[in-house]
Amino acid sequence: MRFSNPYISNLRRKFLDVILWKTGYYDDLKHYPKAPASFTYPVVRSVAEADKPSAMWINHSTFLIKVKGLNILTDPIWSSRCSPLSFLGPKRRHSPPLELDDLPSIDLVLISHNHYDHLDKATVLALYAKFPHILWLVPLGVKKWFTRLGIENVLERSWWESIDLEMRGIEIKATAVPTQHFSGRSPFDFNKTLWAGWVVNFTKGAKFKKQLYFVGDTGYNPYDFKKIGQTFGSMDLSLIPIGTYVPRKFMSPVHIEPKNAVRIHKEVHSVLSLGMHWKTFNLSDEPFNQPPYDLLKALQKEEIDPSAFLAIETGHSINW
Repeated sequence: MRFSNPYISNLRRKFLDVILWKTGYYDDLKHYPKAPASFTYPVVRSVAEADKPSAMWINHSTFLIKVKGLNILTDPIWSSRCSPLSFLGPKRRHSPPLELDDLPSIDLVLISHNHYDHLDKATVLALYAKFPHILWLVPLGVKKWFTRLGIENVLERSWWESIDLEMRGIEIKATAVPTQHFSGRSPFDFNKTLWAGWVVNFTKGAKFKKQLYFVGDTGYNPYDFKKIGQTFGSMDLSLIPIGTYVPRKFMSPVHIEPKNAVRIHKEVHSVLSLGMHWKTFNLSDEPFNQPPYDLLKALQKEEIDPSAFLAIETGHSINW
Protein backbone atom coordinates (compact mmCIF):
# COMPACT_ATOMS: atom_id res chain seq x y z
CA MET A 1 0.00 0.00 0.00
CA ARG A 2 1.16 3.50 -0.84
CA PHE A 3 -0.40 6.76 0.29
CA SER A 4 -1.06 9.68 -2.03
CA ASN A 5 -2.12 13.33 -2.06
CA PRO A 6 -5.68 13.95 -3.30
CA TYR A 7 -4.99 17.29 -4.99
CA ILE A 8 -1.73 16.66 -6.87
CA SER A 9 -0.49 13.84 -9.06
CA ASN A 10 2.87 12.50 -10.22
CA LEU A 11 4.67 13.64 -7.09
CA ARG A 12 7.72 11.44 -7.51
CA ARG A 13 10.34 13.88 -8.81
CA LYS A 14 12.84 12.25 -11.14
CA PHE A 15 16.61 12.37 -10.98
CA LEU A 16 16.51 14.63 -14.04
CA ASP A 17 14.51 17.18 -12.02
CA VAL A 18 17.22 17.20 -9.37
CA ILE A 19 19.91 17.67 -12.03
CA LEU A 20 17.96 20.57 -13.59
CA TRP A 21 17.66 22.17 -10.16
CA LYS A 22 21.32 21.76 -9.25
CA THR A 23 22.56 23.03 -12.63
CA GLY A 24 20.56 26.25 -12.27
CA TYR A 25 17.83 25.54 -14.84
CA TYR A 26 15.05 26.81 -12.60
CA ASP A 27 16.87 29.94 -11.30
CA ASP A 28 13.93 31.13 -9.21
CA LEU A 29 15.93 33.43 -6.95
CA LYS A 30 15.57 36.28 -9.44
CA HIS A 31 11.87 36.40 -8.56
CA TYR A 32 12.58 37.13 -4.87
CA PRO A 33 13.96 40.56 -3.90
CA LYS A 34 17.03 39.73 -1.85
CA ALA A 35 16.79 40.26 1.88
CA PRO A 36 19.26 42.86 3.17
CA ALA A 37 22.22 41.23 4.88
CA SER A 38 21.37 43.00 8.13
CA PHE A 39 17.67 42.07 8.08
CA THR A 40 16.10 40.85 11.30
CA TYR A 41 12.42 40.31 11.90
CA PRO A 42 11.04 43.56 13.31
CA VAL A 43 8.77 42.09 16.00
CA VAL A 44 10.03 40.20 19.05
CA ARG A 45 7.79 39.29 21.96
CA SER A 46 9.08 39.25 25.50
CA VAL A 47 10.42 36.07 27.08
CA ALA A 48 7.66 33.72 28.22
CA GLU A 49 6.04 33.93 31.64
CA ALA A 50 6.34 30.57 33.41
CA ASP A 51 2.68 30.30 34.46
CA LYS A 52 1.31 30.70 30.92
CA PRO A 53 1.47 28.31 27.93
CA SER A 54 4.72 28.84 26.05
CA ALA A 55 6.55 27.79 22.91
CA MET A 56 10.31 27.71 22.35
CA TRP A 57 11.73 27.20 18.87
CA ILE A 58 14.59 24.72 19.19
CA ASN A 59 15.43 24.37 15.50
CA HIS A 60 13.97 23.35 12.14
CA SER A 61 10.49 21.94 13.01
CA THR A 62 11.32 21.25 16.65
CA PHE A 63 9.44 23.23 19.31
CA LEU A 64 9.23 22.76 23.05
CA ILE A 65 5.63 23.45 24.03
CA LYS A 66 4.65 23.90 27.68
CA VAL A 67 1.01 23.81 28.80
CA LYS A 68 0.10 23.77 32.49
CA GLY A 69 3.02 21.51 33.48
CA LEU A 70 2.75 19.37 30.33
CA ASN A 71 5.85 19.30 28.09
CA ILE A 72 5.59 18.51 24.37
CA LEU A 73 8.10 18.27 21.52
CA THR A 74 7.41 18.44 17.80
CA ASP A 75 9.55 16.57 15.23
CA PRO A 76 12.63 16.55 17.50
CA ILE A 77 16.08 16.63 15.89
CA TRP A 78 19.32 17.26 17.76
CA SER A 79 21.70 15.44 15.38
CA SER A 80 24.38 17.27 13.43
CA ARG A 81 23.00 16.00 10.10
CA CYS A 82 19.53 15.09 8.81
CA SER A 83 20.66 11.99 6.99
CA PRO A 84 20.89 8.20 7.34
CA LEU A 85 24.67 8.68 7.46
CA SER A 86 26.50 10.51 10.24
CA PHE A 87 29.23 11.73 7.87
CA LEU A 88 27.17 12.74 4.81
CA GLY A 89 24.05 14.77 4.12
CA PRO A 90 22.67 18.19 5.12
CA LYS A 91 24.60 19.52 8.11
CA ARG A 92 23.11 21.84 10.68
CA ARG A 93 24.13 25.50 10.50
CA HIS A 94 23.74 26.29 14.19
CA SER A 95 23.85 24.45 17.49
CA PRO A 96 20.60 23.62 19.31
CA PRO A 97 19.95 26.37 21.88
CA LEU A 98 18.97 23.73 24.43
CA GLU A 99 20.79 20.44 24.90
CA LEU A 100 18.88 17.19 25.33
CA ASP A 101 20.19 16.90 28.89
CA ASP A 102 18.66 20.28 29.71
CA LEU A 103 15.13 19.40 28.61
CA PRO A 104 12.36 19.17 31.18
CA SER A 105 10.59 15.83 31.48
CA ILE A 106 8.89 15.32 28.11
CA ASP A 107 5.37 13.85 28.15
CA LEU A 108 4.29 13.89 24.53
CA VAL A 109 5.98 14.02 21.12
CA LEU A 110 4.21 14.85 17.85
CA ILE A 111 5.70 13.40 14.67
CA SER A 112 4.56 14.69 11.26
CA HIS A 113 6.25 12.14 8.94
CA ASN A 114 9.30 9.95 8.58
CA HIS A 115 11.79 12.10 6.62
CA TYR A 116 15.21 12.36 8.25
CA ASP A 117 14.84 16.04 9.14
CA HIS A 118 11.62 15.25 11.05
CA LEU A 119 12.17 11.74 12.43
CA ASP A 120 15.73 11.53 13.71
CA LYS A 121 16.72 8.10 15.06
CA ALA A 122 19.54 9.27 17.34
CA THR A 123 17.31 11.89 18.94
CA VAL A 124 14.40 9.49 19.35
CA LEU A 125 16.61 6.93 21.08
CA ALA A 126 18.15 9.58 23.35
CA LEU A 127 14.72 10.88 24.34
CA TYR A 128 13.43 7.37 24.96
CA ALA A 129 16.43 6.54 27.16
CA LYS A 130 15.96 9.72 29.17
CA PHE A 131 12.13 9.76 29.29
CA PRO A 132 10.83 6.20 28.68
CA HIS A 133 7.28 7.28 29.59
CA ILE A 134 6.96 9.54 26.51
CA LEU A 135 3.84 9.02 24.39
CA TRP A 136 4.61 9.32 20.68
CA LEU A 137 1.82 10.37 18.30
CA VAL A 138 2.62 9.43 14.70
CA PRO A 139 0.89 9.18 11.30
CA LEU A 140 -0.44 5.86 10.03
CA GLY A 141 2.29 3.32 9.31
CA VAL A 142 5.07 5.02 11.29
CA LYS A 143 4.53 3.01 14.49
CA LYS A 144 6.40 0.00 13.03
CA TRP A 145 9.58 2.07 12.85
CA PHE A 146 9.34 2.72 16.62
CA THR A 147 8.53 -0.85 17.58
CA ARG A 148 11.65 -2.04 15.74
CA LEU A 149 13.59 0.17 18.16
CA GLY A 150 11.81 -1.36 21.15
CA ILE A 151 9.57 1.68 21.70
CA GLU A 152 5.99 0.61 22.37
CA ASN A 153 4.23 3.69 23.76
CA VAL A 154 3.21 4.88 20.31
CA LEU A 155 -0.21 5.73 18.88
CA GLU A 156 -0.77 6.21 15.15
CA ARG A 157 -3.68 7.83 13.34
CA SER A 158 -4.84 8.54 9.81
CA TRP A 159 -6.16 11.92 8.65
CA TRP A 160 -9.14 13.17 10.69
CA GLU A 161 -8.74 10.45 13.32
CA SER A 162 -8.45 11.63 16.92
CA ILE A 163 -6.91 10.48 20.20
CA ASP A 164 -8.41 11.40 23.59
CA LEU A 165 -5.93 11.55 26.45
CA GLU A 166 -5.53 12.84 29.98
CA MET A 167 -2.07 13.95 31.12
CA ARG A 168 -1.14 15.92 34.23
CA GLY A 169 -4.79 16.74 34.84
CA ILE A 170 -5.27 18.12 31.33
CA GLU A 171 -7.80 16.69 28.87
CA ILE A 172 -6.20 16.41 25.43
CA LYS A 173 -7.77 15.73 22.06
CA ALA A 174 -5.18 15.27 19.29
CA THR A 175 -6.32 14.93 15.69
CA ALA A 176 -4.17 14.02 12.70
CA VAL A 177 -4.98 16.35 9.81
CA PRO A 178 -3.98 16.39 6.12
CA THR A 179 -0.82 17.88 4.72
CA GLN A 180 0.37 17.81 1.11
CA HIS A 181 3.68 16.04 1.26
CA PHE A 182 5.25 12.58 0.92
CA SER A 183 7.24 10.05 2.94
CA GLY A 184 10.16 7.66 2.72
CA ARG A 185 13.53 6.90 4.27
CA SER A 186 14.98 4.89 1.36
CA PRO A 187 14.35 4.36 -2.37
CA PHE A 188 12.18 1.36 -1.46
CA ASP A 189 9.56 2.80 0.91
CA PHE A 190 8.27 5.82 -1.01
CA ASN A 191 4.87 6.86 0.43
CA LYS A 192 4.42 3.62 2.38
CA THR A 193 3.66 5.64 5.53
CA LEU A 194 1.38 8.63 5.91
CA TRP A 195 2.30 12.29 6.54
CA ALA A 196 0.16 14.56 8.72
CA GLY A 197 -0.21 17.68 10.79
CA TRP A 198 -1.67 17.67 14.30
CA VAL A 199 -4.39 19.77 15.93
CA VAL A 200 -4.20 19.45 19.71
CA ASN A 201 -6.89 20.78 22.00
CA PHE A 202 -6.03 21.27 25.70
CA THR A 203 -8.74 21.64 28.34
CA LYS A 204 -8.38 22.01 32.11
CA GLY A 205 -11.52 22.83 34.01
CA ALA A 206 -14.07 25.34 32.82
CA LYS A 207 -11.70 28.28 32.43
CA PHE A 208 -8.75 26.89 30.46
CA LYS A 209 -8.89 25.88 26.82
CA LYS A 210 -6.15 26.19 24.20
CA GLN A 211 -5.72 24.85 20.68
CA LEU A 212 -2.39 24.14 18.97
CA TYR A 213 -1.87 23.44 15.27
CA PHE A 214 1.40 21.81 14.23
CA VAL A 215 1.25 21.97 10.44
CA GLY A 216 4.16 19.62 9.73
CA ASP A 217 5.66 19.69 6.22
CA THR A 218 3.37 20.69 3.38
CA GLY A 219 2.69 22.20 0.02
CA TYR A 220 -0.37 24.41 -0.38
CA ASN A 221 -3.78 23.60 -1.77
CA PRO A 222 -7.01 25.61 -1.43
CA TYR A 223 -8.93 22.77 0.24
CA ASP A 224 -7.21 21.13 3.23
CA PHE A 225 -6.43 24.19 5.32
CA LYS A 226 -9.82 25.78 4.76
CA LYS A 227 -11.43 22.55 5.94
CA ILE A 228 -9.15 22.45 8.99
CA GLY A 229 -10.16 26.01 9.84
CA GLN A 230 -13.85 25.22 9.33
CA THR A 231 -13.61 22.06 11.44
CA PHE A 232 -11.66 23.35 14.45
CA GLY A 233 -12.29 27.08 14.48
CA SER A 234 -9.62 29.45 15.74
CA MET A 235 -6.10 28.21 16.50
CA ASP A 236 -4.42 29.82 19.50
CA LEU A 237 -0.99 28.88 18.12
CA SER A 238 0.00 27.56 14.70
CA LEU A 239 3.48 26.27 13.85
CA ILE A 240 3.83 26.84 10.11
CA PRO A 241 6.75 26.15 7.72
CA ILE A 242 8.25 29.20 6.02
CA GLY A 243 11.43 27.76 4.45
CA THR A 244 12.66 25.30 1.78
CA TYR A 245 10.78 26.85 -1.16
CA VAL A 246 13.31 27.74 -3.89
CA PRO A 247 13.16 26.68 -6.69
CA ARG A 248 9.37 26.82 -6.71
CA LYS A 249 8.89 24.54 -9.72
CA PHE A 250 10.65 21.78 -7.83
CA MET A 251 9.56 22.57 -4.26
CA SER A 252 5.99 23.89 -4.53
CA PRO A 253 4.11 20.55 -4.53
CA VAL A 254 5.48 19.70 -1.08
CA HIS A 255 6.85 22.90 0.52
CA ILE A 256 5.10 26.22 0.99
CA GLU A 257 6.69 29.61 0.54
CA PRO A 258 5.95 32.42 3.03
CA LYS A 259 3.00 33.86 1.08
CA ASN A 260 1.26 30.47 1.32
CA ALA A 261 2.21 30.20 4.98
CA VAL A 262 0.24 33.45 5.42
CA ARG A 263 -2.69 31.89 3.55
CA ILE A 264 -2.69 28.97 5.97
CA HIS A 265 -2.46 31.38 8.91
CA LYS A 266 -5.61 33.09 7.63
CA GLU A 267 -7.50 29.94 6.66
CA VAL A 268 -7.12 28.31 10.08
CA HIS A 269 -7.94 31.59 11.87
CA SER A 270 -4.67 31.57 13.79
CA VAL A 271 -4.38 34.04 16.66
CA LEU A 272 -0.59 33.60 16.65
CA SER A 273 1.66 31.74 14.23
CA LEU A 274 5.36 30.92 14.42
CA GLY A 275 7.58 30.17 11.45
CA MET A 276 9.55 26.93 11.29
CA HIS A 277 11.44 24.74 8.80
CA TRP A 278 14.12 27.32 8.04
CA LYS A 279 17.62 28.34 9.16
CA THR A 280 18.82 25.00 10.58
CA PHE A 281 19.51 22.86 7.48
CA ASN A 282 20.39 23.95 3.94
CA LEU A 283 17.72 22.07 1.96
CA SER A 284 16.96 24.57 -0.81
CA ASP A 285 18.32 27.60 -2.65
CA GLU A 286 16.96 30.62 -0.75
CA PRO A 287 19.50 32.40 1.53
CA PHE A 288 19.13 31.56 5.22
CA ASN A 289 17.66 35.00 6.07
CA GLN A 290 15.24 35.11 3.10
CA PRO A 291 12.23 33.30 4.66
CA PRO A 292 11.52 35.86 7.43
CA TYR A 293 12.01 38.70 4.94
CA ASP A 294 9.55 37.15 2.47
CA LEU A 295 7.19 36.43 5.37
CA LEU A 296 7.20 40.08 6.40
CA LYS A 297 6.52 41.20 2.81
CA ALA A 298 3.64 38.71 2.50
CA LEU A 299 2.08 39.91 5.76
CA GLN A 300 2.37 43.54 4.69
CA LYS A 301 0.70 42.75 1.37
CA GLU A 302 -2.20 41.11 3.22
CA GLU A 303 -2.29 44.01 5.73
CA ILE A 304 -1.71 41.62 8.65
CA ASP A 305 0.12 42.86 11.74
CA PRO A 306 3.53 41.07 11.81
CA SER A 307 3.06 40.50 15.55
CA ALA A 308 0.46 37.85 14.60
CA PHE A 309 2.99 35.75 12.65
CA LEU A 310 6.50 35.74 14.04
CA ALA A 311 9.86 34.48 12.86
CA ILE A 312 11.53 34.10 16.26
CA GLU A 313 15.15 33.14 16.87
CA THR A 314 16.06 29.66 18.08
CA GLY A 315 15.98 29.41 21.85
CA HIS A 316 13.42 32.22 22.19
CA SER A 317 10.27 31.46 24.17
CA ILE A 318 6.95 33.26 23.89
CA ASN A 319 3.53 32.90 25.50
CA TRP A 320 0.45 31.94 23.54
